[in-house]
Amino acid sequence: MTRLGYIGLGTMGHGMAANLLAAGNSLTVWNRTPEKAVDLVCDVATTPRALAEVSDVVFVCVSDTPDVEQVVFGEEGAIIGMEEGDVLVDHSTIAPAATRDFAARAAEVGVTWLDAPVSGGSEGAEKGTLAVMVGGPSDILRSVTPFMDAYSKTITHVGEEPGSGQMAKAVNQALVVLNQLAASEALLLAQGAGLDLDTTLAAVEGGAAGSWMLSNRGPQMIRRDWRPGFTIDLQQKDLRLVLEAADELGVPMPGVALVFQLYRALQTRGLGSEGNHALVKALEELAGIELGD
Repeated sequence: MTRLGYIGLGTMGHGMAANLLAAGNSLTVWNRTPEKAVDLVCDVATTPRALAEVSDVVFVCVSDTPDVEQVVFGEEGAIIGMEEGDVLVDHSTIAPAATRDFAARAAEVGVTWLDAPVSGGSEGAEKGTLAVMVGGPSDILRSVTPFMDAYSKTITHVGEEPGSGQMAKAVNQALVVLNQLAASEALLLAQGAGLDLDTTLAAVEGGAAGSWMLSNRGPQMIRRDWRPGFTIDLQQKDLRLVLEAADELGVPMPGVALVFQLYRALQTRGLGSEGNHALVKALEELAGIELGD
């Protein structure tokens, strides 16, 4: 049996690790706060290195580029415990340029790096319905796909070069926030017109205006339920990566830049831990009305 290791049991990682276990895999986990592993019936490593020493495939899902570098290449990092032929699958959303550097450093010790950011929120991680976009060698991806199937609905190979998956995730995040902006503006328009919000949502979501964001976050917005599938703070980190990549490529992204500033306004109000659908709160302040008034 292939031995698996999972580093990072946060918003996304916990559900993914639980699904790997439910599929009958041999799994060792590590998290900075071990308490997050108490409900997982598996081995818990004391360090990323110790985890890697008993794993053939190491999955990583942590918050940002420095976090990946720390758990993989830092003191007691996973790479120290990995052997030639091992595979590291990074489900984090990080900078494409850093991913290319990390993959080159891993290759020096014979470890293959797959950058495989995911989309679908904490619900998708728990239900096993994530969308995964993968950069790296296709033959290595085929070898680990049976494990990734445990928490994924779709797995798409977007390029042989490391960093391809991270660029696809940047595209994904641009679409996510602009769909969120559209849903927020549209529901506020319905509110201002005095329409019943649930009825209006039902009327439009099945047509050309429909989107995952509208159907999944629209009801939460109407109920003023700001529990996160993905927090504003994490969304802002991703948007920073999107805007940095766009700047390097010379691609204008005025819509994404606007959403970044709206989220920044919410962060200054201390709302960074709320779900990214709380974007509507920034527009409510501009409009002087609230959903549900």
